[in-house]
Parts: sequence; C-alpha cells; structure tokens
Amino acid sequence: MTMPRLRNAIASVAFFSVTCFANAQQADFNEVGRQMAIMLQNSHFAKLPFDEELSHRFLEDYLKDLDFQRLYFTQEDVDGFKAKFGDEIHTLLLKGASMPIATEIYDLFEKRVEERVAMVETLLKGPEFDFNTNDSVMLSRKDAPWPKNEKEAVDLWRLQIKEAVLGETLRRQLLTKLAKEQGKPDPGSDDRQPKEKVSLRYKRFLASVKDVDDEEVANYFLSAISRAYDPHTDYMSFREMNRFRDGMKNELVGIGALLQGEEDGATKIMGIVVGGPADREGTLKLNDRVVAVNALNTGKAEDMVDIMFMKIDKVVDFIRGKEGTSVALKIEPANAAPGQTKILVIQRGKVEMKDEQASGEVIELKSGKGVNHRLGVITLPSFYADFEEGKVSCATDVEKILKRLMDEKIEGLVLDLRGNGGGSLEEVRRMTGFFIEAGPVVQVKNTLGQVQVKDSDAGKPIYTGPMVVMTDKSSASASEILAGALQDFNRAVIVGDSSTFGKGTVQQPMDIGRMLPLFAARNRAGYLKVTIQKFYRPSGSSTQMDGVSANVVLPSLVDALDVGEAFLDHSLPHDLIRPAGDFKPLDAQALFIPRLKEMSQNRLKSSKDFDYIIQDVIKTKDRVKANRLSLNKATREKELEESDSLQKERNAERRLRFAKMNEEDKKSWSFYKLKLEDIDTNAKLKPYDPSDESGAYMRRAKDEAADLDETPKWPTGLDPVKRESISVLKDLVGLTEKARIAGLSNGSSEGR
Repeated sequence: MTMPRLRNAIASVAFFSVTCFANAQQADFNEVGRQMAIMLQNSHFAKLPFDEELSHRFLEDYLKDLDFQRLYFTQEDVDGFKAKFGDEIHTLLLKGASMPIATEIYDLFEKRVEERVAMVETLLKGPEFDFNTNDSVMLSRKDAPWPKNEKEAVDLWRLQIKEAVLGETLRRQLLTKLAKEQGKPDPGSDDRQPKEKVSLRYKRFLASVKDVDDEEVANYFLSAISRAYDPHTDYMSFREMNRFRDGMKNELVGIGALLQGEEDGATKIMGIVVGGPADREGTLKLNDRVVAVNALNTGKAEDMVDIMFMKIDKVVDFIRGKEGTSVALKIEPANAAPGQTKILVIQRGKVEMKDEQASGEVIELKSGKGVNHRLGVITLPSFYADFEEGKVSCATDVEKILKRLMDEKIEGLVLDLRGNGGGSLEEVRRMTGFFIEAGPVVQVKNTLGQVQVKDSDAGKPIYTGPMVVMTDKSSASASEILAGALQDFNRAVIVGDSSTFGKGTVQQPMDIGRMLPLFAARNRAGYLKVTIQKFYRPSGSSTQMDGVSANVVLPSLVDALDVGEAFLDHSLPHDLIRPAGDFKPLDAQALFIPRLKEMSQNRLKSSKDFDYIIQDVIKTKDRVKANRLSLNKATREKELEESDSLQKERNAERRLRFAKMNEEDKKSWSFYKLKLEDIDTNAKLKPYDPSDESGAYMRRAKDEAADLDETPKWPTGLDPVKRESISVLKDLVGLTEKARIAGLSNGSSEGR
C-alpha cells in the first residue's frame, strides 16, 4: 500500500485530519489502476481492444493532459517515454504496476516546469526585449510539435515570455488610456510591473505543480487512461466525487464565498452569497485576502495552515466541512495597511446555489389597446438532482414553475437551455412528459446492442401551448435529449446556435473501492465514471457528434470556435437506429417553421447586433486560421487601436439605439419574476427590471478594469438571442391563433 508522498507535511497532515479521520491507510493506486482497467474492458460501450495501440493512446493523452500547450516536455522526452513505456502501459495496468510510470513521468514534468520557470526568471532579468522585430508566436499550440530539444525549448520560451511581457504592457497601456479618457482612476496605477506579474504567474503555476501527493498524481494518470476511451469517461478522485455530488444537488456546506487565486499567492474573496454563513457573520468583506486557514478552528497558531500559492480546490476543501462546525481564516483586510492581518471564525452551513436553480418569468407584451400577449419563460441551468436522498429535483422545480405559469394564463412558453450541460437522465425523462403525451423520450443502447425505450410518465402533459426551446453549443447531454424529443415530436421550435454540443452518451459512476480485494485498503480509491450507453432520439437519430440542429438558427460567435463533441479527442461516432415503436409525431405544419424562419430572417437583416456578431465571426475565423500573434509592439498597438476605435464606434451607435429601445420596452413590455421560494409561499407576481442586478444571490467584488468597458448593457437586460427567441414565440402564438380561428371558420362553413 502506498502512503501519500507529502510535499507539504503540515498542510497535508491538516488536510487529511479533516477529510479522513476513519482510516489512515490509503488505497493502493496500483491496485486501483488494475481494477479500473478491468472495469473499462467489461463496462465501456466501445469495447476497445486492450492492446499496444491503446497503450500508446494512454501515454499520449497523459502527456497531453500535463503539457497541453506542448511547452514543457521536449520531443526527446516524449520519444524516451514512448520507447520505455509506450508498448506496455496496458500490461502494467493489469499487473497492478502502473503507478511508477505515472510518477516517473510526472516527476520529469515537475522538473521541466522548474527548469522553465528558472529560465523565465533569467529571461526577465536579462536584456530588455526588442519589440521592433517581426517575431511571432502561435495563438494555440495544442496541435504544435514539442520542441525538439533543450536548445529549441529555450528559443520557444524566449518568444513565449516576450509575448507575456508585451501582452501585459499593452494591457496596462490600454487601461491607463481608457481611465484617462473616462476620467476614472487608473486600475493599473498601483499594479506590479509587467515583468513582476509574469514572474508571479509562473511561480504560482510551479507551486501548483509541486503541491501534489500520490492521490493527485494517480488522479491525473488514471483520468488520462479513462478518457482515452472517450471524452466523458473519467476517473474521479474521492475529492472530485464529493464536488460532483454537491454540484448535482446545487447545495454545499461551507461559508458561502467565491474565491480567486491571486498572482502573489493569496486567495481573494470575490463574492459573498447573500444570506450565507459568511454574510450572516458579517465580518468577511469583498476583496479580503485569505492567507491561512485553521480547518478545525482549534485556536492554536500551529494549526493555522499557510495557503499561499495553494491550488484553489485545496483551499476550498479546507474551508468546507461538516455543517455546524467552524473554520478560522487568517485574512488581510481589503482596506487595511499591507501586512496587517486578523483572524475570523465562521460557522459552516448549507449554501444553496440559487443561480443554478430553475426560475421563471412572465412577460406581458402590450399594444396601444392593452395586453396583447402573456408569455412565460423558464430558465434551467442544469438537470440537477440529489442522487442520495432525493430531496432535490429539477423536474419537480420546473413542474412547480410551469403550473404557476399556467395559472398566470400564459399563451406561449420559452424554455431556456443555453449553457445547460446536462445532468440526470431520470429528470429529463420526467420533464419531457410535461410537454408531450405519454410516449418515448429517449432510446438507450447498451454495450450488447440492446435498445431500451424510456417513456415519459403516463398521463396528460401539463402544457400543450406554443413553445420555443433556446439552445446553444454548450447545451449538452440531457438538454439534447429534451430538445431532441420535443423537436422529433414537432412539439417545439428550437432556436439558437446552429446545433447543440453533440454529447449522446450516458455515464455511470462506479465505486472502485468495492472492486478491490477483500482485505485491501479502500479509503479514497475513487470512482470510474464510465460510458455504458449511447442515447438516441425517438426518431432513431443519435445526438452524438451532430447534436440537435436549431429550426431557427441565429448568428453566434461560437460558430468560429472549435466547440462541441466533434472537436474532442476519441469521440464516439454518430449513428442511427430504428425509430421507437410507439413514436407518433405531431403535425409538423402546426409549427409553421418555414414562416417562422422567414419572419426571423427579416428581423435579422435589420439587426445591428446580429450584424456585429457576423462581423466578429468572420474576424475570429480568420484569426483562428492564421494562429499567429505578432510580437511587434507597433503592430499590436495598431491592432488594439483599430479594435478600440471599432468598439467605440459600435458603443456610440448602441447608446443611441439602446436608449430608444429601452423607452419602447417600457411602453410595450412588463416583466414579473418567479422564484421557487415565491411559488412555495404562493406569493403574488413581483414586477422586476431584468437589467437590475441588485437582486442577485451573490454580492461580487467590483472589477475596476471591467468598469472601463463602456459597452452599454442590453436594453431591458435582454440579450439579442433571448429577445429574438421571444419574438419567434410571439410569431408562433400569432400563427397558431390564426390557424385555430381559420379552423373554426372552416368548420362552421362546413356545418352550414
């Protein structure tokens, strides 16, 4: 059995005393790797041959995960690893002897990082960089070769650091210029010099690389092994699994503060949850800097653990703990003299992540004769659920909101799934039944090729009226099941990016500890989140790779970027199966899609905002294709000047146009917010201004640099995509009503 390789004895002992009272022995990660390899072979959907070819993929992915920009290792390093380990990782995994490989490679990576950071210091202390040359660097090195040898690495790093110093210099120049133009304080006036900032940036990275133990090295290595099967199969350490569960429940136990690592090593308070433990205690303030933590609040100075340069996830683990217990923080108050510190004690409590909960809106569209339409909006950030106790359910929350919207007599509904990366398959199955008759929601195929159809709950749908679903490239997995089913049934119009993400696979977390030998230590063995199934729409088409295509496509900057399943390594292919046996779609003509597309296109042609997006898409595509960044200061200053000039021109146009739109919106729009707590207390609808952010669940620190951005906010807080989606829904409501009236008229004529 292996014990943690302690890099920081005090911090690690304190950490394990908090998180691991029950068992000082840690699982043997050689045996964990062996069992994971067996589980992958037995359970993974793809059934890949466990051979030398897969072994090479294991190695390549581990190296890529450690050095994704290909800056630290050399080609000589990589060739050495391939010759030594390339053909045998799969064999050593099954022998329970893989961790020495993981450690040897990580140790060399750590050594290379130390060498490169030392090189950075030498370069920064050396002669001033010449920014009058025609040097350039690649914007992205993810597909670039590793430097051939140390000599080439030195040449590469000279350009990388030159770019870092130039970039920081230009950033400061721009902030100073904008501050002067706007008559505001210069946020860079008290900042460190560019070279010092670059130095600290790399020192923090080096500290994070060195601050690892055996569990973390195993995590890096076993994650690379699992993701070699497909992008969503993953090894999850004990720590990661706990964070995953908290995320799915939209609830955690902590102090309710948003943390950010600073370049000088401290951890800064960037947000405080309104009504959370820190907010109730009242002493912790925005921009305070945390420098040490006593996770057990023992009151002893020797138990206060220095967290300078510690990774944020570890800092978070120190601060979180059991409900009702206290944590002591050593902080540097934001407004105190440099070096002045004080100790705060905060009792931990449950913190609801309310910005991740479902919410609703009622929007009244008015004309000169009064209310013309009453529309509903449901925003669902994720398909969250509590897998352990079942107390949290997004389907239950959406059902509450939907029924309340029905009570408010809405004529149409927008379901906003933008940014929704998925979640519980059971929740999406239930939720789809709110909008369709009992029938197939999704088909699931297992490793044996067997197909199971998952139906919505029996009974009548809650809402049968006109419906629009908003999606984008980050709508994935469960979002694609819901959007795909509603599209297949011709139940809703999909509006947004050209397609969704394209994740059409199902993962199941498996406890590796349960698979270990009878008397082996199981503590912190971790979990394998393995792809066991592919899912298919009721029509038989997989969402894998292709995603769900929008019926009404809106211009999006994401179209210029490599976003989606198709751009991930080792993605499973798209395929088709038979339509579900009882799949009976509604009449597609009832959605009036050709007419809706035509009406939307007419609006887009006259939309300045979407025109700006199209212009930016073209420029971004050219920039990504060129993949070069000049290191000539005059060239970069010219580019920045042109960009700043264009932005000012757009902002001037927007200010005039947005002012008119805001006035028009006040006359023709009314907004009412629906939060879950309002529904639970049966509170009346509350008018609100979508552009007013004062009611946010978290108070955030002011970003003085961001404050210099004079881009006006969207009129009435409606971004162009949401505004256009509401317009599409309004069109759909109108066309549906006209068709209904026409149908009644035709029926009366026939009756006569």
